[in-house]
Amino acid sequence: MSLLLAPWTRLSVLVLLLVAAGVCVLLYEPQRLLSEGWPPALPVGVAVLLFAAVYGLCTAAFVPRPLLNLAAGAVFGTTFGLVAAVGGTVLGAGVAFALGRVMGQGALRPLLRGRWLQAADGQLSRHGFRSMLAIRIFPGVPFAAANYCAAVSRCGWLPFLAATALGTVPNTAAYVIAGASASSPGSPAFLASFGFIAVSGVVAAAVAWRKRHRLAPPVVHGPAHEPAPHHPPVVSGAPHGP
Repeated sequence: MSLLLAPWTRLSVLVLLLVAAGVCVLLYEPQRLLSEGWPPALPVGVAVLLFAAVYGLCTAAFVPRPLLNLAAGAVFGTTFGLVAAVGGTVLGAGVAFALGRVMGQGALRPLLRGRWLQAADGQLSRHGFRSMLAIRIFPGVPFAAANYCAAVSRCGWLPFLAATALGTVPNTAAYVIAGASASSPGSPAFLASFGFIAVSGVVAAAVAWRKRHRLAPPVVHGPAHEPAPHHPPVVSGAPHGP
C-alpha cells in the first residue's frame, strides 16, 4: 500500500494516464467536429454540456485550445460556443490541476532547484490569482503546461480557477467568433477576431521580451586584470649603510 502512495508511483500513473489520453485523442480525432459538426438529434443545452465535458478532457490531454475554440464556434455559433468553450476551459483546467496536485506535486516539488523554476514557483505560490490571470490573458504559455505547473506550486484552487475563468474569456471569444464566421472570411466579425488574435500574440511576445530579465540569472562581470596588491615598504631596525 505504501508503494502505491509513493510520490514517484503516483507521478508514473499520471504520466501513463496522459499518454493514454493522447492515444485516445489520436484514435478518435475530436478535430472532426470542425468538419462533421455535432449530432443534430441532441438538444442544444445537452450538446453544449457534452461538448464542454469533451473539451475539458481534451485540454487535459494536451489538445490545443485554439482548435477546440474554433470547433465550438463552428458547431454552436458565437453565444453557445463561447459558453461551451469557457465551461470546458475551466473544467479542463480543474481536471489537470487536480491530477497534478494529487499525483505529481509530491514527486516534483523537491526538483524545483533552478533559479527560473524557483522564481516561477514563488510567483504562483504568493500571487496565484494575479500570476495566473496574466498567464491566461497573454497567449504564449501552453494551457495544459500552465495547469500542471500551477498544480506543482502552492497556488490555491480558488485563485487558479477564478483567474482561468476570467482571463481566458477575451482570447477564447476571439477564436469562437472566428470559428462561427469562418464561412465568410471577409466579414467584419472574422476580420476583427483575427486581428485581435494577431495583436494579442504580438503584445504577449513584446511583454515577454521586456520582462525576460526578471527570471534571468544574474551575470557577474569580474575585472579583466586585477591590480597587483600594493605592499607598504618594510621598515626594519637593521642599520643601513656603513
